[in-house]
Amino acid sequence: MATTREIRRRIRSIKNTAQITKAMQMVAASKMRKAQQRAIEGRPYQNLFQEIVQSLIPQAGQLRHPLLQARPIQKEAVFVIGTDKGLCGPLNTNLLREIQKRHNPNHRYVSMGKKVRNYLALLKGNQGENLLLADFELKDNLSFREAKRIGNFLIEKYLNKEIDAISIAYSHFVNPLVQHPIYRRIAPISQVELTKKDNAQESTPESFVPFNFEPSPEELLDNILPFYIHLEIYQSILDNLASEHSARMVAMKSATENAKSLLQDLSLEYNKARQESITKEILEISTAQYAIG
Repeated sequence: MATTREIRRRIRSIKNTAQITKAMQMVAASKMRKAQQRAIEGRPYQNLFQEIVQSLIPQAGQLRHPLLQARPIQKEAVFVIGTDKGLCGPLNTNLLREIQKRHNPNHRYVSMGKKVRNYLALLKGNQGENLLLADFELKDNLSFREAKRIGNFLIEKYLNKEIDAISIAYSHFVNPLVQHPIYRRIAPISQVELTKKDNAQESTPESFVPFNFEPSPEELLDNILPFYIHLEIYQSILDNLASEHSARMVAMKSATENAKSLLQDLSLEYNKARQESITKEILEISTAQYAIG
């Protein structure tokens, strides 16, 4: 059995760890509320804009806009959103498992977050080339303007035919206890993909009334379609941030509770060891007194 000194040292160490995890839990809870609010508040705007695009595509006639035209996919760019820090449970692991399941050497990756960047930087193509095209900084207060930089980078690659499709992978925020890895295509834009996204998020209205556009739908496409890509990227980043802070809060809460449980076990072990030591000392004193008498 461990000595009382060793047990006291372990108890002191676990108490310090519990204080740290409790503080991290409170910080994550504070950040989660802000990130959750931003993610949820952006969804109605995202859904409304999606309805606009759904209505615009059929009315655009035979206009052959590059973002609407599908072509044989030789290279696909995947924008992967992870986290900079760990201690958020299986969030990054689940996302990277989804990436690994869908990976092929024709993919090219753009990352956000150190955890996914470190993994994607190790992937190689058929000729041994690096598949990571770019990495963008992850911020808690990331603005729409910064998200547009990512969208413009991907759209430029697509319009120059360096890539033939754009997909996005992130952790979708459902509630503080549930986050799902999502992998979906955002370009080329099609009515089918928009409908699939609606069904997945259960946001499609029962009755859909087409919009009237001025100027013509054709003149709006050049502005609206790139903006749609920017908005999808921005909302996905907000979703991922809410998922990250939620997962970290839950993980730190679990770690704190486990530390408290371990402290109880160690306290019991300490009391047993102390009682054993006291009993041993009493026996030694009694034996010595008996020998002297």
